[in-house]
Amino acid sequence: MSPIGITELLTRGVEEIHIKDHLEAALKGKKKLRVKHGIDPTGPLIHIGRAATLWKLREFQDLGHKLVIIIGDYTAQIGDPSDKLSKRPFLTKKQIQENLKNYKKQIGKIIDLKKVEWHYNSEWLAKMTPRELDELAELFSVQQMMARRNFRDRFEKGEEISIRELHYPLYQGYDSVVIKADVEVGGFDQLFNMLAGRKIQERYGQKPQDVLATEMLSGLDGRKMSTSWGNVINIMDEPNDMYGKMMSMTDEMMPGYARLVARFEGTELASWEGLLTLNQPKKAKMAIAHRVVKLYHGVKAAEMAEVEFERVHVQGSVPEQISECRFQSADLSIIDLLVETKLVTSKSEARRTIEQGGVKVGGEVVRSIAHTVILTKAGVIVQKGKRGFVRVLKK
Repeated sequence: MSPIGITELLTRGVEEIHIKDHLEAALKGKKKLRVKHGIDPTGPLIHIGRAATLWKLREFQDLGHKLVIIIGDYTAQIGDPSDKLSKRPFLTKKQIQENLKNYKKQIGKIIDLKKVEWHYNSEWLAKMTPRELDELAELFSVQQMMARRNFRDRFEKGEEISIRELHYPLYQGYDSVVIKADVEVGGFDQLFNMLAGRKIQERYGQKPQDVLATEMLSGLDGRKMSTSWGNVINIMDEPNDMYGKMMSMTDEMMPGYARLVARFEGTELASWEGLLTLNQPKKAKMAIAHRVVKLYHGVKAAEMAEVEFERVHVQGSVPEQISECRFQSADLSIIDLLVETKLVTSKSEARRTIEQGGVKVGGEVVRSIAHTVILTKAGVIVQKGKRGFVRVLKK
């Protein structure tokens, strides 16, 4: 992919900009802008929805501007309420440190880490006094906070809204003051928080940052891609798994994935759109899957993932490499087996999947939730859906 120009930076994958004319003029000027982006380590993996925003940051970087990435080790404890339908739980410092272990490695798949200025917002937020927090809170009204759709919906349903959740945009806005941001880049769900940064910067005598909000990516279930909902494709997913997940997207999702995730451009995009014109949705989906695996794992991995997908899902074969689970018992109920092998996350999911005909043992569809699997040392293949395989054996 070749570096893009200012026009493309301001339009491709962009939902909204404040203030566009000012940002465009700044990009055309000689000053190196300080471009802020905050990431809360609420989970150990970064999904491709977040990665779409990281690619936008890479565009700023390629134009010579300074990326300032703030790891929200303090704000992750508070929990960002943006676009959340229920209250986030508190995270412990230990959980956050565990989540952070591989963050830079993941981010480094997209941006040049050597040219990044890093900060952890506990450096300043943990030292904030009650008086300073009250001064920030004075800038906003309860009415403004409650006008946010997620708060309004929760309030109307009689669901609990914690006062700490109202603090979150204050903290994120104060981050912009500390690092003197010229621009903040984030997903569209962050718009309220980023605009709060403008107001707080003015309170501290700084010029308000411009704000660029990127388009949101749909998750595999059609909702916004979110770690909390588990509908994600992570940039550290194994190539075969990543390719298979991409192929499970609906046809309606493809244009968004082509632009935001596969990042097709110019003649590549025109060629991809041609597949849709010719009514070849499978080929169009395969082109996206191949491109995304290539971006994060390389050409060879993408080619091998494509071959494996065709072998397993078109020819009906078992994957060449599948995990194994060994049990002491001579037999196990199918529900317990599905849970123990982690093919499902709960017994209710196991029952639902069986009732929908989504479980096979030894190639045969399991029809009853009371089914018992006899274990042998030779082993038997258990399959859940199109991509879940495990070989179970008796110890």
